[in-house]
Amino acid sequence: MPIQSTRSIAKFKANKGIKISAIATLMAIVASINACSITTSSQPPKPQSPIATNPSENLPSNLPSNLPLVVATNTVTCDLTRQIAGSTIALKCLIEAGTDPHLYQPKPEDRKAIDSAKLILYGGYDFEPNLIKLIKASSNNAPKVAVNELAVTNPLLAEAGDDHSKAKDVKPENRKLEKETDPHIWHNAQNGIKIAQAISKSLSNLRPEEADTYARNTAKVVNELDQIDTWIKDQIATIPPSNRKLVTTHDALGYYAKAYGIPVEGALNGISTEEQPTPTRVKELVDEIKSSQVPTIFAEVSINPKLISAVAKEANVKVAEREIYADGLGSKGSEAETYTGMLVSNTRTIVEGLGGKYKPFQLK
Repeated sequence: MPIQSTRSIAKFKANKGIKISAIATLMAIVASINACSITTSSQPPKPQSPIATNPSENLPSNLPSNLPLVVATNTVTCDLTRQIAGSTIALKCLIEAGTDPHLYQPKPEDRKAIDSAKLILYGGYDFEPNLIKLIKASSNNAPKVAVNELAVTNPLLAEAGDDHSKAKDVKPENRKLEKETDPHIWHNAQNGIKIAQAISKSLSNLRPEEADTYARNTAKVVNELDQIDTWIKDQIATIPPSNRKLVTTHDALGYYAKAYGIPVEGALNGISTEEQPTPTRVKELVDEIKSSQVPTIFAEVSINPKLISAVAKEANVKVAEREIYADGLGSKGSEAETYTGMLVSNTRTIVEGLGGKYKPFQLK
């Protein structure tokens, strides 16, 4: 056999071996991550302590007892409630920043607060499933308001458990086309306005004497969100058209994509982070990234970044230096500690990651 042919065969075998090794590494990462908890919130709940029969005894000790207790489940709902209500209520927020609401396990004190509250505000659309079960099971007759469901009555739908039916490790012809509601409605600033209005109405029903205060504060929130909505559109327009594509850890940016003209090309997980990516899904995402020529993919604050980093390496693209806040707000002191700050932070991350020209938001 000619020497050159022998070398070609050897080179082919070497390249094939490298490719198989890379895929095997990805599969090992999938297995290790799926075997572990993504966040500390997925740990089993501790045994619940007995609950006092006197409602006043259940009121969290750090909240004023002379004001009505309002419980808000997730960070977006909590922040908007705080902005609108101010010091007129005792506000108890259940899910901390940086915690995955899809996986959150209620604590004994959460149950106490829910059973004592005069108003319970939660996202709905199965966004915080374990808390929703607890809320619906509570014997408390206080209003229980799914603010996201009130705000958006015709939500986006995606195929259950995946991103565009590709997460399940089965052949395409055997995939069930079941639909699941996308609960991440707040990534569209206009939906945020509707959430604020739903919260304001619930607060006014609770404390009619403060209705004027709630109306004024809601108007401020609406004004800022209107300006942010316009600003986001202007920022996305600076990204080169060929780069306007999103690949993320899980499929949480559908409302952002639709509102601001930047389609989601792929995601490792589906609507909920409870669904873990299969080896088939990982390989498909690598192929999608290569074919769509996405320059940058994005990790999320509350989800283990190892797998998305491995996918990026295999697809020969970079992971953005900044992370996306997909399931809630950032911790105190971060640029995403408020709802409006989160919208601005995510837009900056996307614009800078995809080659746009970021200009800081200025409230007029």
